[in-house]
Amino acid sequence: MENNENVILEQQPAVAAPAEEKKYSALRYAWGAFVAFFGFSTKTHRASKKRAKLVLDIATYIILLFGAFIMVYPFWWMLAGSFAFTGGQTNSNVLENLVWWPSVSTLNASDPNVNFFWNYKQVFTAGLVNATGETVFHEKYNYGIAVLNNLFYSIVPVVVGVITSASAAFAFAKINWIGRNVVFFFLLAAIMVPGPSIMTTQYAMYKEIGFIDNWTVMVIPGLFGSIMTAFFIRQFLFGLPTSIIEAAKIDGAGYFRIFCQFILPLAMPAIMAQGLLSFMGCWNNYVGSYIFINPQSIWINLPHAMTLMDSQKTQFKSADKAPVIAASVVCVLPVLILFGVFQKTIIGSLMLTGSKE
Repeated sequence: MENNENVILEQQPAVAAPAEEKKYSALRYAWGAFVAFFGFSTKTHRASKKRAKLVLDIATYIILLFGAFIMVYPFWWMLAGSFAFTGGQTNSNVLENLVWWPSVSTLNASDPNVNFFWNYKQVFTAGLVNATGETVFHEKYNYGIAVLNNLFYSIVPVVVGVITSASAAFAFAKINWIGRNVVFFFLLAAIMVPGPSIMTTQYAMYKEIGFIDNWTVMVIPGLFGSIMTAFFIRQFLFGLPTSIIEAAKIDGAGYFRIFCQFILPLAMPAIMAQGLLSFMGCWNNYVGSYIFINPQSIWINLPHAMTLMDSQKTQFKSADKAPVIAASVVCVLPVLILFGVFQKTIIGSLMLTGSKE
């Protein structure tokens, strides 16, 4: 019996002696408590995961707010500069010292004839003529006509061109015909050709058919649609069930009726998104007007007219920059409003273009 007890006692593991607690200095403990408050664990203090996540979220939002400020501040500077009063020699450096609001604005100008929207009034009422009296532009041409030109150049080609692109996308996505993929491949290959490399050829061709220096060069080419727009709408149409088209064909509907009554309503999110993007591109098409339309023509668009205002050949003096900045606000504001209102539609449509039945 005693032997068995001795054997059991020998088999029991020896209890380890308690380890001595490592001592740290008071400075080390204070540092550990400090960093643990911000969510970082040390040998002396262990931070909670909630505190660490909170600190990380705060740091992330600070970085995002700083980035948002960097992107928004130039537009605020432009908006504040559009209300600066730079008329006269003493006010020529107002924009150079502008940080948040001009020191001499149209609200506190010494001239009693200047009201708050003075610069915008100058933009829409002053004609783009030579300061010496020489007729460089049309006598009655002003920035307001350039706005109307831009609306005409942006709305008509976009509405007709997006419908043309949608019909091409329908043909490439839902109609089986010989050589469909080959033709679409060559269309995609045309996107890889840089636009500036063919502008000389385009200018020679447009001049030969009489498109130069008038509205036709800014409108008619856009009526035939865009390859990129057709590509995105085609990807969206892949997500629509083909059974709808087959059922309509059984009921006797042709492709034109199917496209007008079924495809257009169902693909309206993608069509609206691509239409908005096309509108922004046409609205800001400075290169097209600069190359194909003479600056003395009445058919120049809005960005082209804005650059002419900033030149020394117009009635605006080189030191009077505030009306030019006001013209820039007029040029940028419609695009920002459209994108702000329809940004969910644009982003949602681009996300759905990757779906496929």
